[in-house]
Amino acid sequence: MKLGAVIGRVTLSTVVPELIGARWLVVSPFTREHYQRGTETPAGLSKDPSLVVYDALGGGLGQTIGYVEGREAAQPFEKAPPIDAISAALVDEIFYNPME
Repeated sequence: MKLGAVIGRVTLSTVVPELIGARWLVVSPFTREHYQRGTETPAGLSKDPSLVVYDALGGGLGQTIGYVEGREAAQPFEKAPPIDAISAALVDEIFYNPME
C-alpha cells in the first residue's frame, strides 16, 4: 500500500457498466521528502506523476489516503473491472521516526 494526498476529483462521461456511480480521485503520491518534512509544512504536490484512484471509502480533497495499485486493485469486485488503483484506507495521522 502506498500513501498520497487527494488533489482533485474526476467525473467520467462514459464508463463500463461495472463502474457506474463510482467515485474517482486524483492522487499525488507521497515520496520520502513528504515524510521528512513532517507536519509543519503542507504536503504539496509530488514530482511523481499523479494517478486516478477508484474510491469506495469517501476520500475528500486534501485528505491523505492509502491506495493499492496493479492487479490487486480489482480484487474487491466479483468481475474484475478495468481499474489500476483503488483506495484502501483513509489516513488520520502519520508517525515517521527514521532510525539514524
